[in-house]
Amino acid sequence: MDPAEQSKKVAACKAIDDHIKENCTVGIGSGSTIVYAVEHLAKKIQKDNLQIPCVPTSIQAKQLIRLHKLCLSDLEETPELDFVFDGADEVDSNLTLIKGGGGCLTQEKIVASCTKKLIIVADHRKDSKSLGTNWTKGIPIEVIPMAYVPIKNRLEAMGGVAELRMAKAKAGPIVTDNGNFILDWKFNISNADWKAIDQKITCFPGVVDTGLFVDMASKVYFGQPDGTVTVREKKIL
Repeated sequence: MDPAEQSKKVAACKAIDDHIKENCTVGIGSGSTIVYAVEHLAKKIQKDNLQIPCVPTSIQAKQLIRLHKLCLSDLEETPELDFVFDGADEVDSNLTLIKGGGGCLTQEKIVASCTKKLIIVADHRKDSKSLGTNWTKGIPIEVIPMAYVPIKNRLEAMGGVAELRMAKAKAGPIVTDNGNFILDWKFNISNADWKAIDQKITCFPGVVDTGLFVDMASKVYFGQPDGTVTVREKKIL
């Protein structure tokens, strides 16, 4: 297995082993790392004969749950979750996340807001001292299609460049599971107050949500090249 994929797998497996127990409720995130988490979750559920409702954050997550014959739920049936397992594009020293590289940021944030503990699983490349160090594709902003130009202008007035994310296998822009567009904001800001910035952008008319996850992650598992896992927890002030 590719070393990066092995790093993802060991992080995902340890996160599942550390948290899954009888009668807990779980949210399932999106992305390549979560594939390993769901595979391991399915094995653990079968081995220990557990009953665990799983709430997906995307069509991909729903397909993974069904593929592994897990108990599919939603926020109507399971509005409060014990754990959400998800990936991240980048994690800074304060556990602030950039998410949405795969386009599922809004549903991921909704599900994450319903859990007691958001558990992030990632490989070591996602670990940064400050946002923008390793992840250079920008902060995803999901927007109502008719508003993308005004929002693009407002983001660029804050510093940097905002680009409409274009599809690769079809003509035109990427369309999210919610029928919206994504702007990738390649910010040019140092020593940023990400909580204030997130609140400011969210108030732009037409913004659905941002890929900034501030004060949401409880614990992050980073898979290392040597097969070990580094765990970083949220600081309790």
